[in-house]
Amino acid sequence: MRRLEILHRTYYNFIEPVQLGPHRLLLRPREGAELRIEKSQLDTAPLADIHWLRDEYDNAVAVATFATQTTQLQIVSRLIVQHYNKAPLDFLVAESAVAYPFTYESDAQLILQAYCTRPDPLDDRALDAWLSRWWHPGEPVQTYGLLARLCKGIHDTLRYQAREAPGVQTAAQTLTVGVGSCRDFANLFMAAARKLGLAARFVSGYLVATAPDGRSGSTHAWTEVYLPGAGWKGFDPTIGEIAGDSHIAVAVAHMADKIPPVSGSYRGREGSSLVVGVWVSELPPG
Repeated sequence: MRRLEILHRTYYNFIEPVQLGPHRLLLRPREGAELRIEKSQLDTAPLADIHWLRDEYDNAVAVATFATQTTQLQIVSRLIVQHYNKAPLDFLVAESAVAYPFTYESDAQLILQAYCTRPDPLDDRALDAWLSRWWHPGEPVQTYGLLARLCKGIHDTLRYQAREAPGVQTAAQTLTVGVGSCRDFANLFMAAARKLGLAARFVSGYLVATAPDGRSGSTHAWTEVYLPGAGWKGFDPTIGEIAGDSHIAVAVAHMADKIPPVSGSYRGREGSSLVVGVWVSELPPG
């Protein structure tokens, strides 16, 4: 078990006082057998009235409403989590899905259809050419082995570049320019899995890894694919590996642009700056 402390600070600075609208905060990790929250604290300045809800993806959402005007919005999330996914490869795929291609059972198809949406025509054509590098129809292959091949292929053949600007590149754009951020790579992998007829969803959260500037964590994005018998399994094409105990999932969605950590609005003169910092520390076992 890994015991981790996560500090996530978000500061918006405005050029003059503004009235903040409601803000949706996706900062609380998804709990389950692999991850438990030991402590959670969410603070804002100015003070906000916060209520919690579960959205359509079962993500924990904090909705913050503000009464006073301000020139700065501070959102600080402090967490201690217990992570138990030390052996991410310790799973069994159902016999019916070990070999690719396979078909989901009818009940599962009904639930998974939002995660099986085929790529748009431009992405579809780009993915045809790209997938042919890694697999040819009729070639015997295990489902997990094919997904692992695609995950590593993105890592090995495309160049990672952090990008602070909002938005996500389409799969075709990422393949054309050969460069992308973690969310671009996750979106590409998701589109490729769906092109193969597999249910896939976008994941946002944290990665426990030392960055060049010395920070030991960052916001991150990867993809989960639904494998019968194993459930939703994470693949991180940015590092070319299956998601494990260095990945802390916060939110999932069927589209990459649905789950930013912080979203909201304000009334006032246009113009603001944003500073975000994430720090993750390893704690001794409790």
